[in-house]
Amino acid sequence: MLRISSNVVIPDDEIGLSSIRAQGAGGQDVNKVSSAVHLRFDVRASSLPDFYKQRLLKLKDRRINKEGVIVIKAQQHRTREKNREDALQRLQRLIKSVAVTKKARRPTKPTRGSQKRRVDSKVKRGKVKSLRGKVRE
Repeated sequence: MLRISSNVVIPDDEIGLSSIRAQGAGGQDVNKVSSAVHLRFDVRASSLPDFYKQRLLKLKDRRINKEGVIVIKAQQHRTREKNREDALQRLQRLIKSVAVTKKARRPTKPTRGSQKRRVDSKVKRGKVKSLRGKVRE
């Protein structure tokens, strides 16, 4: 079971894990050992609350395909177990990231004092520039 929060848990049977061969250099065992892990999680068919499902499907993330399946490939570590843990942690982080709601921004107006200071500085700067002109007699 993958724990997302205190009351949201994903059962193991909803997460598909398969071992594949890792890419890149690897020495003698590169063609024999399947140490990379491919994780597949179907958002629409999962037991997640609708709140999580809607937000996950709205995400513009390349790991989520058009069918609503999250695909994570973990191949950083040398062992299958560590790659499996890494893939599960990345899935957990992705789901937790949509649970955070951003605070709504309330537009504010500049204070009267700051407006006056801004105009005064512009007037002062204009006077400095006007004094740089040609001297007239």
